[in-house]
Amino acid sequence: MDIEAVYLKLPVLVQNIICNFEGWRICHNRYNNDFYRRLRKAIERSSWSKEQLFEYRDLQLRKFIIHAATTVPYYRNKFKELGIDPRSIRTIEDLKQLPIITKQTVKDHFNEFISEAVPKSKRILIHTSGTTGSGAHFYTTMESIHEQWAIWWRYRLWHGITMNTWCAYFGGRSVVPISQNKPPFWRYNIPAKQVLFSGYHMSPQTLQYYLDEIKRRKLIWLHGYPSLIALLASYVIDNNIDIGYKIKYITTGAENLLPQQITLIKNAFGILPKQHYGLAEGIANISECECGHLHVDEDFSAVEFICQNNESGCRIVGTNFTNLAMPLIRYDSQDIVTVLPQEDLCSCLKTGRLVANIDGRQEDYIILKNGIKIGRMDHVLKDLINIRETQIYQRKEGEITVRVVKGIYYSEKDENKLIEELKKRVGNDIKIHIEYVKSLPRSPAGKLRFIISDLKEGKMAKSV
Repeated sequence: MDIEAVYLKLPVLVQNIICNFEGWRICHNRYNNDFYRRLRKAIERSSWSKEQLFEYRDLQLRKFIIHAATTVPYYRNKFKELGIDPRSIRTIEDLKQLPIITKQTVKDHFNEFISEAVPKSKRILIHTSGTTGSGAHFYTTMESIHEQWAIWWRYRLWHGITMNTWCAYFGGRSVVPISQNKPPFWRYNIPAKQVLFSGYHMSPQTLQYYLDEIKRRKLIWLHGYPSLIALLASYVIDNNIDIGYKIKYITTGAENLLPQQITLIKNAFGILPKQHYGLAEGIANISECECGHLHVDEDFSAVEFICQNNESGCRIVGTNFTNLAMPLIRYDSQDIVTVLPQEDLCSCLKTGRLVANIDGRQEDYIILKNGIKIGRMDHVLKDLINIRETQIYQRKEGEITVRVVKGIYYSEKDENKLIEELKKRVGNDIKIHIEYVKSLPRSPAGKLRFIISDLKEGKMAKSV
């Protein structure tokens, strides 16, 4: 049974009850005594010197490598095959002895990456999509989730956001049926203090309803995909709207925060958005500080920057030393950063390495017949693990072509699931063509764009 499909058919009141129940369940599991202990420790490490921070990182790395080499079949065989003593890897520099792995490596050897030391009852299955336009599963533990959220909340606390701050959330989940054409275009998650705004109903005809709800609840924190928050900002500017009070915090994630989006958001709401980079796999984390600089969270994972002479930036390759259930060593994120000189020190006195910018995912919009713009759609792929790569192309309104590189186990069932997931987000009024290809084109930096539009209104740079 497709639980999401059942949810979307329920009355609004019942959907709100379900959102609140799910919010309570997540908060109950995520924010317990272990989480708060880890958060306190993470905050303490914010004031550490570079030497202390790197020593801590390398110590965690050493323990993690031994764990992987002794309890994970893939790494046990890999160390033996390469003739490497795991004890010889003592710092992040020593990781260069090992090969870089990709999402496809993990897909092809999934069971071999599972640690024998973590009982099945302790493993939690996570779904992700990511930069390559393909879905993936991996295991983690509740302790690893607590550590990741401790790092994320440390970043929010740097900016004054607390766990009691209500949030207007703009993300990619289908919380409102695509067929709904009247407000409310949002649902409530009271336990997490969130108003979940739909990213699939935002148009010049509906955005006033969004603003009215934000003003009614006096929400001071906007968080989500920058492409969606930029749509709201553009509407505010175009209509010369004064919301009547001060928005205090705007944070973004999951997509590139583009210069034109920063300008729009600043002009609309009077503050600069803050960005954060993280991955479900937990192999890297980068947080913007109070001074506006992007710091590597060195105490969370071992992050390498792989720079090639023919590339304009450096690839993020990371080791998720907080996840004992499914260790990923030198995992290629396929995201690109511009690294600042090591001697640069931020005036906030935090000592993680600095990067100038992050090239994660920059997408166009899909334009529906009613003018609604839909940005990031990677949630479509979270369960489609038999797709190697996907790209959505739009040449005219009301029609999209989905280019698919099949995985070895891809079947008609996967195609039907792909179309079903797309229709949940774009509705039934749009024609969907599936085109199977052997490969998809990359940008000069090696990036795969998920959504490409030939429509003027769909271009990211023009749309915002």
